This record gives sequence, structure tokens and C-alpha cells, in this order.
Amino acid sequence: MRVLSFAFNRRITYVNNRSLFSKPLIQKFSSSSRTYDAFSPLDTFPRRHNGSSDSDVKRMLDIVGVKDMEDLASKTVPANILSKRPLALEDGLTEHELLIRLKKVASKNKIYKSYIGMGYTDTIVPPVILRNILESPGWYTQYTPYQPEISQGRLESLLNFQTMVTDLTGMNVANASLLDEGTAAAEAMLIAYSAGKQKQHTFFVDEKCHPQTIACLQTRAECFKIKVIVGNALKHDFDQYGKNLSGILVQYPATNGTINDYTELANKIHSMGGKMVCATDLLALTLLIPPGEWGADIAIGNSQRFGVPLGYGGPHAAFFACKEPLVRRIPGRLVGVSRDPSGNKAYRLSLQTREQHIRREKATSNICTAQALLANMAAMYGVYHGPEGVKAIAKRIHDFTNTLAADIKRHGYTIKTDHFFDTLNVHIEGGSESIYKKALNAGINLRKVDDFTIGITLDETVTKDDLVNLIRVFAKDPTYIPSLVDVEKSNIPKQFIRTSSFMQHQVFNSYHSETEMLRYIYHLQSKDLSLAHSMISLGSCTMKLNATTEMIPVTWPEFANIHPFAPIDQAEGYKILIQELEHDLAEITGFDSISLQPNSGAQGEYTGLRVIGAYHKSRGDEKRDICLIPDSAHGTNPASAAVSGMSVLNVKCNNGDLDMKDLEEKANKYKDRLAAFMVTYPSTFGVFENGVLKACEIIHNYGGQVYMDGANMNAQIGLCKPADIGADVCHLNLHKTFCIPHGGGGPGVGPIGVKSHLMPFLPGHPVIKTGGDKGIGPVSAAPFGSPNILPISWAYIKMMGSEGLKSATYYALLNANYMARRLSGHYKILYTNQNGMCAHEFIVDIRPFATSADIRAIDVAKRLQFLTR
Repeated sequence: MRVLSFAFNRRITYVNNRSLFSKPLIQKFSSSSRTYDAFSPLDTFPRRHNGSSDSDVKRMLDIVGVKDMEDLASKTVPANILSKRPLALEDGLTEHELLIRLKKVASKNKIYKSYIGMGYTDTIVPPVILRNILESPGWYTQYTPYQPEISQGRLESLLNFQTMVTDLTGMNVANASLLDEGTAAAEAMLIAYSAGKQKQHTFFVDEKCHPQTIACLQTRAECFKIKVIVGNALKHDFDQYGKNLSGILVQYPATNGTINDYTELANKIHSMGGKMVCATDLLALTLLIPPGEWGADIAIGNSQRFGVPLGYGGPHAAFFACKEPLVRRIPGRLVGVSRDPSGNKAYRLSLQTREQHIRREKATSNICTAQALLANMAAMYGVYHGPEGVKAIAKRIHDFTNTLAADIKRHGYTIKTDHFFDTLNVHIEGGSESIYKKALNAGINLRKVDDFTIGITLDETVTKDDLVNLIRVFAKDPTYIPSLVDVEKSNIPKQFIRTSSFMQHQVFNSYHSETEMLRYIYHLQSKDLSLAHSMISLGSCTMKLNATTEMIPVTWPEFANIHPFAPIDQAEGYKILIQELEHDLAEITGFDSISLQPNSGAQGEYTGLRVIGAYHKSRGDEKRDICLIPDSAHGTNPASAAVSGMSVLNVKCNNGDLDMKDLEEKANKYKDRLAAFMVTYPSTFGVFENGVLKACEIIHNYGGQVYMDGANMNAQIGLCKPADIGADVCHLNLHKTFCIPHGGGGPGVGPIGVKSHLMPFLPGHPVIKTGGDKGIGPVSAAPFGSPNILPISWAYIKMMGSEGLKSATYYALLNANYMARRLSGHYKILYTNQNGMCAHEFIVDIRPFATSADIRAIDVAKRLQFLTR
């Protein structure tokens, strides 16, 4: 590292938004150092969010050398892309008004008792974890673990997560989480595909895997020309594939609840040179022999039932564990133990050379951040309950399932699941519709597997009263009262029973009282830097105020306790929220449609490129596979292009600006294969490149599509729109520009906006209909990605309103240019435009100090960490 990049947002200095416009809309009065509208409520959100006195703003404007914010924008943003009209959004609500309105929206969701399963179950979030992690800014506003000196607490907790996963799965190593179970399975498939000495293009998926997982695999496989075969793994003839089988995926226990012995199958697959991948359930593995002991090479799944709310599908932390030979291929982040200069134990990220920011198109995965906050919750659930506690929870669930099965049989129904943990498939003679509707009338959601089968999955929230209500759904006599006779004998055969120990590390056996747990949580929190301590101006991942009002609704039961596959009429509140957020994001970006399914920025990049690929294919242009990417783009861009099946060609930059000659030459040379141009705007060099309109025109002239990386929308909102600039598709990082907190490395949301010609190709879903009629298939396991955190961005937009959002952009530009101007007398600012202006970030050149004082950028960065701490 030879340079330092600083990024700015509206929070870094206290700037009063209402004094920045050259033509005030209504009369104002002053009180102390602030200015207020005469007829507006005093608890308006923008002034709380943006801050700063009039005198501070004036001083910064003077130092930058502009008269007002409009003058600043005109000198910073190219005139040919500046918008002429304000955003057509509602006026900003006050915080009080917002919570009242959102409560009305939330109340339209119906909370039924859901036994749908399919990888999602209700859970009890221990209050000490709910209040002190999920609802604590000391945990949800932390940034990434890239700076280990100020991340030791969260890194220790993520190591706990990894340790818990490796113990329960019987594997050698696990990562610090992935996005969800479906995409984790897709990552495993790619490892199986690439791990062989030759590319083996057939991957088998057992038909008893969750349907959303199968669909995610099929979506990902298309880019690599992997043939996904779905069938009965225990009866299939694998010899027909010869040496072309890369691996198989099985579900353990299966989606219908069955527990199968895959030992012989694993041996067979290994003899053919393939990998055995197992999608599994961490809670079930406290009772069942783990995959690592019967021959699996990779174990994946969802840790949601370890104390993370359903949230209509996310965010939840997937896990990914593997045997030692595959460790260097494992996707995402991996926390390791090292030593600091004093010899003390220290935590850091291991094997970072695999990451997309370094390896770009050669990276093994495009995963950037994952689900650290949710992984930390799951880890703390394991710490709080300990090995005996989680095993007791699992045993109680299994005992209840056994009791339920016995009573259902008494009423003449057939249990199709021979050996089970928590899930039953019940055959309904004459059709399942009547039982399904009877359950709905009783406030119960069951899984309608087919016309004659009902699925039931129990969880730790089920009480005896719940069990009684559930059994009465199947009773033919409406007055029947179940006796709930315990079935002493376990339904799990002896050969499946786990005998190995797990979670024996001291951390899982030390903090089982609330007092001990609370102190442990705060002990770790004290080692980290979060927005509770200072600003974090790291690159384009600029951190915003994660306002309390935005965060409060996340844990409301009306949002937290909805199953992702519940009937859509039970999620009317979510439907309203999603539609309004899509509308507002479309207005902000200028696009015709938005998909909220991608659950990270990297996932948004992948989705956007897949949509472009599907568009070309629909026009008979399958040969279009070249993606042009400037040197100034984000590191995830080339990795995402590679994962999307495209070949990457770099485009040069000259002094921070896109080299238009190089772009046109390459677009012309590969005009028959040109699929897309990925541009980050403003660029990671911190400038609004003047030639962006011309660049888009060049790409379109040669038949390509323009993908804009929207990570830097922080500098665009209210001033320009990606669609107007010429982008055909753009992803948005809701965890950056739209205030969803980073959570120490996730969650994130990366929705994409598209122009009308790309709308038919937006991602669909096999369970809940989404996307276009020619949709590319799901890119996330849940239909709407991570909807539980969408209220944050919805609330932010509603409270800021059109003027507030534009003012926030002004502050980002003002703060960056003020800092650049103040530092320019002492350091070289690498890139500015013809007016000497930067966008919302700038790069300081530290290279001369390497020669003069043996000081490098990393040294300055480390010192800054301790200054902010």
C-alpha cells in the first residue's frame, strides 16, 4: 500500500443541512447556532443526522473556495450529468411520525405459528443477546475486521463461531460466515468443480435438498456450464458419469425430515474423484453423527436457528466448513490466531491473498462481506447455552416431534418420514388441502408439500399448548384433547447417534449466567472501534449514522417473526414496505425497476451481470462474454464478472480519468463479444470522471450494456442519476449510502436497479414468485434477500425526504473537499478534476515518505486507528 484513501459522509463534521441552499424555500429563525423552519416540527431528522452550525459550514465553504453548496456541486460534478429537477419523494417525516407510520405498516403482517421448515425455523433469541448485540451500536456499527488492532473483540467472537461450526460438523476448518444456505451450496459446488485435476462438469443434487438451494445451484451453474442433475442420490447410477462427476450435494436431515446414511455414497463419490457436500442443521448435529465423520468433504447450512430471528428470510449467517485439503479454496473470511509484537495472542484475518480485492478476476469467490453480526449472534447463542444446553434444546425438539408423530398416527394418518429429527411428512388420504386450510384457520402455517402431503417442522419455541393446537388440526373429532404421552424411545437409529464430543473449548463452558454473559459481551465490545467511538472514513464503504429510529423496528415481532415462505397475505406489511422502498430507490436512481433479492454488494454485482448475460442470450448473443473494467473500479468488480462467466479486460486510466482511447479501442476490437462495461462512479480514485457519458455511448454503440457499481451513490443522490448517465443496471449498497449498519462485516443488502429492457430478467424464486417472466433464477435463498433490515433504509429515505437526501450528498462533497484542501499544503492529493475538486473521497500520496523516512501508508493508517480510538 503506497497511498491512503479517505472517504467522507455527512456525519464527519456537524453541518446544518437547512442553511446550505442558496434559495431557502420558507422563512427561518435562528436559535443558538442552528436554523429552523418557522412552521416545521423541531424533531426533523436531517438536522439530527447532518448536524453542524451555519458558521462551520460557511468556514468550510470559504476554505474550499465556493460560495454555496450549489456552487460546490457545479465545480465537482460534470455539468452534463447534473439533474435539473428535485427528487419526486415525499417530504421528510419526523422520527415520531415515522415510527407511527411504520407501526401501521408492520401491523398488516400476521404472525402465525409457522411449522413450514425448509431451512428456516423460529427461535428464542436470548434477551441478553438481543439487547446487547443485535440492538447495541457497539456491535452493529462496527466496520470490517480488516483492521485487526481495533477489531479484536469481533474477531474473537467470529473465531468462536468458526470453532462451534467445525465442532458440530466434524470438519477441520470453517469460515466466519457466508450469505445464506443456498449461495453457500453454490460456493461448495464451485469448489468441487475447480478442485479436480480437470474441470468436471457434472454436479449431482439430491432431490431431497431444499428447493431454494437447488434453484440457487442451478442459477450459479449456468455461468460455468456445469450440468446440475437432480435425482435420488441413494438410488442413482453414478457410474454413467465416469470421471466427469465433480461432486454431489445431499441434505442431512433431508428437506422432508428423513435421516439417511450416506457413508457408502461418500465412498463411491470419492472413488470417482468427486467431492461430497452436505447441507446440514447445526442443532440436529448435537444428536446426529456429524458429516465429517461419515465422509463429507464440505458441510454448509444456515445458523439461523441459533438465536437469529426469522425476519422473513434474512439476514442470517450461513456456515461453510471443510476438510483440511480444501482450506485454501474456502470462500469468504477466515479468522486465525496470531501473536502481536509483544507476543500476546491476537486475532487476524487469514489467507487474505485469496480475496477478490487482491486477486480480482482470479479470486476463488467474489464474496466481500458476509453476515458477521448474525454469526456473532449465533456464536453467542452457543456460548450462552453451551454444549449441554444446545443438546438439551435439540432433544426437547426431537421428543416433541416424536410425540406429535405418535398422536398423528393414532388418527389414522401415515408418517412418510421413517427416521427424523424435527420434521415430519404426513400423507393425507383424500388430499392435503383440507388440513392445510384447517391449520390456517387456527393461525398455523404448515408446509404443503404436494396434493397429498403435509410437512411439519418443530422448533425450540414450541410449547405443550402449541403441540396440542397442532395435533387438534389433524384430529377428526373437534373436541379431541391430546394426552401428550411421552414417547420414550428416540426415533433416531443407533447408527446415527452422535458419540463424539463438541464445543469443549472453555469459552462454551464459562458464561451460562446472564451476568457472566453480559460481562463477556462487553469485554469483547471494549476491544473494537465502532461508531459509538468515532467516525470511520474507510474508503467508499463510508459509515453513516445508523439512527436509533431506523434500528428500532428491526426487532419488532411484526417484522422479526415472519417465515419467508409464509402465505403472502400474511406479509402485507412487508409487501408495502418492499414496494415503497423499490419505488423510492427507482426514483433516486432513475431506473424502471428494482430487485431487492441480492443480499450483499458483491451479490448485487453478480446479479446485475447475470441479468445482462440473460438479456444478450435472449437476443441470440450468447457469444458476448467480455466485460471491460477500468483500473479505477472496485476490486469486487472483476471477481463478480468472473463468477458470472465473463472474461475480464482492464481499461487504462490516465491521471485518475478513464482512458477513452483505450476504452474505444477495446470495445471496437471485441465488439462481437462485448457484453458489459463495469464502471464505479464516482471512481475509487475519488473523482467524477468527465467522460462517463461518452463512455456509455461507446459501449452501447458496440452492443454492450453498462453496469454501474453504485457503491459511491453517497456522492450522487439528488445531484445525478445512474440511469440518466447511461447505466443499464446498477447495484446499491444499502449498508453504505442507505444507512444499514455494517455489523462488523455484514449484513449488507445490494439491490439492483434496471432499465425496462432488462426487467424481464430480474431474479425469480421457486417458492415465492419474484422477478421477471424470463428471470435468471434466484441469487439468494430467500425471495427478498434480507428483508428484516429493509425497514432501516425505508425509514432513512422517508425521514430525509428529497431535500434531506440531497443535502446529505452536499455534506459528503463538502467534507471531502474541505479535508483535501486542508491537507493539500502538506501532502499530494493524487486525483482531482479540472477545478481541483474531488468527489466524496480522495487519495493522499504517501510514497515520498518511504524514501525520506521509511514511512509507508500502512504506518500512517495504523497511527490513525489509534488517534480515532
